[in-house]
Amino acid sequence: MRPTVLALIVLAAASVAGAQAATPARDATAAGELWPTGTFSILAFDPETGEIGAAVQSRVFSVGNGVLWAEAGVGAAATQAVVDVSYGPQAIELLRKGMSPEQIVKTIWERDPDPRPDRWTKQGRQFAVIDAKGNVYAYTGPKATEWAGHKSCSAPNTHCTAQGNILAGSTVVDSMVARFERAKGHLAYRLVAALEGGQSAGGDKRGQQSAALVIVKKDAGVWLHNDTVLRLQVDDNPEPIKELRRLVEKAAEQRQIPRAP
Repeated sequence: MRPTVLALIVLAAASVAGAQAATPARDATAAGELWPTGTFSILAFDPETGEIGAAVQSRVFSVGNGVLWAEAGVGAAATQAVVDVSYGPQAIELLRKGMSPEQIVKTIWERDPDPRPDRWTKQGRQFAVIDAKGNVYAYTGPKATEWAGHKSCSAPNTHCTAQGNILAGSTVVDSMVARFERAKGHLAYRLVAALEGGQSAGGDKRGQQSAALVIVKKDAGVWLHNDTVLRLQVDDNPEPIKELRRLVEKAAEQRQIPRAP
């Protein structure tokens, strides 16, 4: 089955950090040159169910058109900030070949020819990968627009990486991870809780507009041979995370996922 794809074409500068700690604030791009959007996302793995999931929010229309990529039993990726959408399918392909998230992030970034270094340089890209065992790795280019950074889960038996750019500050990713680690129930509820945590800490400095969520597991979706447990998009809404939660609760009502505890 082809990878489940949620893609984002963002005119944003986001940031990702290394996989084990929050990245310090990055310098802004060249004086007077500001990217028009910001984004924060989370990749996660549930070791109890084997589900791989991701969620994102941005001050851009239809963020679900390019940031998140996932395949059941393989892993997921987030490509954002001066985004090159091809990073997503490249990551899934290399995950299938058994490469580690760290190897994948470094390999794809290093072989990026940087075709538009003047306005779309790879020095501003943000890229994170999680595999089917919960291993994570992330990168933030030195020209990602501040505040940009990431933080990974550290609580026992939790696996996630949260990253974002043009954020209110480091507390955004800190709050995302804390909410994810504390949240109970199905992975969908925990991913939404992480986005809510990021927003409560200030989120994208430019506001809200769209959000998306994807969860995959082999043959765990509705109907036959469907690896997509959930794939939800809120394309244009003044409170997209609130609407995303409503859709998750609707999925529980439809018995596509377990109800919240």
